[in-house]
Amino acid sequence: MAITCFTDRLKAAIDRAGTPLCVGLDPDPKKIPPKFGRGAEGAYWFVTEMIEKLWPKVAAFKPNTAFFEAYGSGGWLALERLRINCPTETLWIVDAKRGDIEHTNEAYARAIFDGLGADAITAQPYLGIEALEPFYRKPENGVFVLCATSNSSAGSVQNLSMGERELYLEIARQTLAANTNKNLGLVVGATKPDALDAILREAPELPLLLPGSGAQGGSASVMAKLKKTNTLGLLNVSRSVLYASSGDDYLDAALNEVERLRSELRL
Repeated sequence: MAITCFTDRLKAAIDRAGTPLCVGLDPDPKKIPPKFGRGAEGAYWFVTEMIEKLWPKVAAFKPNTAFFEAYGSGGWLALERLRINCPTETLWIVDAKRGDIEHTNEAYARAIFDGLGADAITAQPYLGIEALEPFYRKPENGVFVLCATSNSSAGSVQNLSMGERELYLEIARQTLAANTNKNLGLVVGATKPDALDAILREAPELPLLLPGSGAQGGSASVMAKLKKTNTLGLLNVSRSVLYASSGDDYLDAALNEVERLRSELRL
């Protein structure tokens, strides 16, 4: 079977699920139902149940490595085991925000793509887009480059003027220029409408990973913007799904929230 680029794989995953939803997997020991306990093994079983319940309804899962690393070596092992539980039709985006010099990124790429079986990774561009080449060397491996994030202090750096454009738009421009393998995308906060509009004008060809699409709302309006420019996008939801209920109905509550969001996105 011929290898396809990540953008094609992303489109296929969205078409299969019938939605651009991505569920973040952030096992917070303070919020996991008490029956699982607070250890790495409990996190593993909690996330396993979520994957088994939700995978037919979503295009991707996005495990954040920090929530697993916090459990120590057992957490990393749990992350390795969880990949086996995720059907290949649903993309596995490892939210690791890696980025260093090229030599170090070679090792990061082996750890994330070979070790954890990731379909894509999130990466930060501070050392230059070319330094990320080990991540996007293979067309089937996706890389979502941090661009315009939704945290409150982001603008103090990302909105710095570069003369003709702000820094986040320069990142978008350079990412687009490097996208010869059709496997690069951008991380853009769904709660940053002005930045999203500017990025869609600058680089509509780049797929977007859009966190902040759950509790904050506005998912339908974001998708309407993407449709106008024919831009692929994954709308990430995490806490609003994983912790929709702290009772015995936690799985049904998670599924109901996903179904609600799916309905909201049927434009």
